[in-house]
Amino acid sequence: MLIKNFFLNLSQNQLLIKMAENYGLALGAKNVVGGTTVTEMVEHVKALNEAGLTATVDRLGEFVTERDVAIRFKSEILEVIEAIHTNKLNAHISLKPTQLGLGIDKDFCLENLKEIVSAAENHNIFINMDMEDYPNIETTYELLGQLKKEHNNVGTVIQAYLYRAEKDVFKHEGTRMRIVKGAYKEPEDVALQDKKEIDRNFRRLIEHHLLHGEFTSIATHDHHVINDTLQFVEKHNIPKEKYEFQMLYGFRRDYQLKLVQEGHAVCTYVPFGTDWYGYFMRRLAERPQNINLVLKQAFNRKTKIALGAAGGAVLLSQLVKKRSS
Repeated sequence: MLIKNFFLNLSQNQLLIKMAENYGLALGAKNVVGGTTVTEMVEHVKALNEAGLTATVDRLGEFVTERDVAIRFKSEILEVIEAIHTNKLNAHISLKPTQLGLGIDKDFCLENLKEIVSAAENHNIFINMDMEDYPNIETTYELLGQLKKEHNNVGTVIQAYLYRAEKDVFKHEGTRMRIVKGAYKEPEDVALQDKKEIDRNFRRLIEHHLLHGEFTSIATHDHHVINDTLQFVEKHNIPKEKYEFQMLYGFRRDYQLKLVQEGHAVCTYVPFGTDWYGYFMRRLAERPQNINLVLKQAFNRKTKIALGAAGGAVLLSQLVKKRSS
């Protein structure tokens, strides 16, 4: 828990965020994200598709407080949708409601979402609304309900560390869901704090949605969870078309390819843009073992898409010390 809190605190450090924007690519952040432009993202996703992997693309950015910024993000996401269609990529979209103005006005956010979901539906592209911190969860479900009245190409996320997660997974069985452990710093009155308890709930939610849900995206790098899931789907004769494993761009690429070779669907979460720092720190907070995965990838010459961000994070902290001294 101390390690998790450490990385979550780093994710909100304004000095580090600014330094990451200025120096991140030079320090290895280019391996954390699938580029900083739509053109770069397209090339990365093409490479993933050629290797048999699908992708979910996230134009990084969240907690927007100005309408013009939210509108700009909407325009950029619409550009991503067109790029996926034009380049015939096997990919869908992940987005955050606060990026599109949820913190400004709910109706304003809904209109932005409707435009995006409608454009994606025209090209048969799925939209996944990421779940964010606890104060925004209920409103996100309300937005989902509004969108599903008119569209079939939208789903969201269940965070296993929340006490409400079991109720939510029952309530939304007819919705395509990504099941995650959860990566925000939440208080004890709303979220489990013990790793073992979170892991147990994570497995329970996965199994329930596999049995009763429309489609399940299992977001984990943990091979123990993946192996347990594979045994579960075999035991219950769950078709491979009903689930996929999701892993982050640059993490455990060899393992992703192994699962594909074994006939399982694997989707790589591809963030792109310059706002990568908070996203990456939350990934380390969610599962500190990811540091080891990063280091292994960084020094594996055989891996085509390596991730050397851990070294970048260390260098960033050193730069902060030098600037402070």
